[in-house]
Amino acid sequence: MLDDLRELYQEVILDHGKNPRNFGQPSHVDRRAEGYNPLCGDALTLYLVLEADGRIKEAAFDGKGCAISVASASLMTEILQGKTPAEAEALFETFHKMCTDESFDLLDLDLEKVDEEAIERLQVLAGVRQFPVRVKCATLAWHTLHAALAGDEQVSTE
Repeated sequence: MLDDLRELYQEVILDHGKNPRNFGQPSHVDRRAEGYNPLCGDALTLYLVLEADGRIKEAAFDGKGCAISVASASLMTEILQGKTPAEAEALFETFHKMCTDESFDLLDLDLEKVDEEAIERLQVLAGVRQFPVRVKCATLAWHTLHAALAGDEQVSTE
């Protein structure tokens, strides 16, 4: 059963890596940030279009990177649409913990603060915990999101 789940996760990562969603620059952008992983050369630019109330109307990205980096950015842009900046930050924190903390457990989530369905979708990337060098690949887009929300234009995973 575990092997079947791992294979499914790999298929999702490969699909998003080869066919990224929300790839490209929107015609109008409210926030923009560039992210770079000097360890492997992954680089992406994240674009956010905001509603009048600050909610994320559209999230898109472009750049180049490994399948994990691109898949993470692709999944992230799908999940962010309709979220407030606070909700996006909570997702960033939870996703980062999921990728780095061996004790992470979905059952411990505070569902008042984080979207359980979104974290369940992102679970496909949790396996990077076993490969610390790949954590930066999976979290690059998220660090770039954090920078864009803070008004920073560049971020490095270094």
